[in-house]
Amino acid sequence: MYPTKALSGDDLAAALASGAAGWMVLSVAAVLPIVWAFAMTMHFARPYIMRFLGTLTLRFGGDVWWLSYVLIRDGLMVITLGLSLLFLFPNLYLKLGLPITAPLATVVLFWALVVKLLRDADEDPVAFRLVSLLLVGASALYIVPQIYGMEAADQEYLGNLPSMLISTSNLSVARGILWISIALFALTGFLLFVRFFLRIGRDTKATPAPVSQPQDAVAATNSR
Repeated sequence: MYPTKALSGDDLAAALASGAAGWMVLSVAAVLPIVWAFAMTMHFARPYIMRFLGTLTLRFGGDVWWLSYVLIRDGLMVITLGLSLLFLFPNLYLKLGLPITAPLATVVLFWALVVKLLRDADEDPVAFRLVSLLLVGASALYIVPQIYGMEAADQEYLGNLPSMLISTSNLSVARGILWISIALFALTGFLLFVRFFLRIGRDTKATPAPVSQPQDAVAATNSR
């Protein structure tokens, strides 16, 4: 029997914290495809919502239905972005087996939210199409390596494909993707801050636009 060294309280606490952090990040990575699916479903369910609003006769009911839809739809996108920010942490992305293009998916999703912030995607067809394309691209950048990388790691018939789509198995590519994504995210945030900083005080005399009503949204959809 070889003598074993007993773990101190600090070593045990550090091991538990490290293991819990890794488990939490991997759990978030596994759940995110479901969140992505809900976010995409709510975004592309807009034509159905418009048709349903056209059948309502009570104005208050239409307002509540429309505001609830907008809150859930945009809230899901914000939650997805918040969870995806974990993939921009180098100590997590480069040490845990995560989807290799997850940082790029975070940046593209951030761009979609920036478009919704700067333009009215519910009234502007061009903005709606742009947000749709960015959402589809971001979801593909995350879900494809998640399924064919992390979830298919034990599928031998796929060859080297799973290892190429996991960050820890393809570190040379993963490092480049990570730092490019961080730079794009920081640049986008900086430009957004500069835009709002320069516009401070310019729109104080402008009359605020009225909240888009469900009936107006239905008419705009029918005109498309």
